[in-house]
Amino acid sequence: MEYRCVQCGFRVKTLFVQYSPGNIRLMKCGNCGAVADDYIECEFMILLIDLILHKPKAYRHLLFNVLNQDTAHFQGLLWKSLLGFLLLDAYRSWLLRRRDEEWSLMTSISSLGWTVGKMSIDVFFGNLMFLFTFLIAMRILLKTSGGVSRFRDLLLAILISSYFKIFLVAMMVWEFPSSVIFIIDLFVLSCNAVALKVTTESAMNCCVGVCLSAHAVKLLTTQNFELR
Repeated sequence: MEYRCVQCGFRVKTLFVQYSPGNIRLMKCGNCGAVADDYIECEFMILLIDLILHKPKAYRHLLFNVLNQDTAHFQGLLWKSLLGFLLLDAYRSWLLRRRDEEWSLMTSISSLGWTVGKMSIDVFFGNLMFLFTFLIAMRILLKTSGGVSRFRDLLLAILISSYFKIFLVAMMVWEFPSSVIFIIDLFVLSCNAVALKVTTESAMNCCVGVCLSAHAVKLLTTQNFELR
């Protein structure tokens, strides 16, 4: 298994040497000379703050040194992340529909079933177009392609870096204007761009272009279904 230096992205064989339980020595990167991964000794809250601040080294730690295809239960993690992503997307769609429609306890079962069906179609086709556009834009702007293994890495990077969607859950408790939903969408887009830059080691402007294209197509697709 190969890890990455969180400072420069150089491959390293090991991140630390353990002499006894609780007694470890962090290894240095052979390229930049810095500690390869200082997040090993940090609290999770520090990592979360650095992720919110869009620090590339935090994303390198998470995507290369914590979550990778050599990690146990990687396949299960991928499916759970995908399920959570789709559920939060469905909840986002419901929040936008709730703003435009009257919801009450008297809503009929058939009407509720029709609405749930429409939301499911919106989420499915919206994310299908997102994925398709993302792959095409990557091939054009980043000039990258790869097999199934590469696709899994990129998919997990996009799913994990969409963690800002979890803040939609706060709207169950507190009332927020609908503009907050689109602010969260912007944060998700920017986090996706940083994760893509870290994973592919490409220029930031190209990564922003890829993510912006994919999110724009997804938005247009879902709005098209909502107008029908």
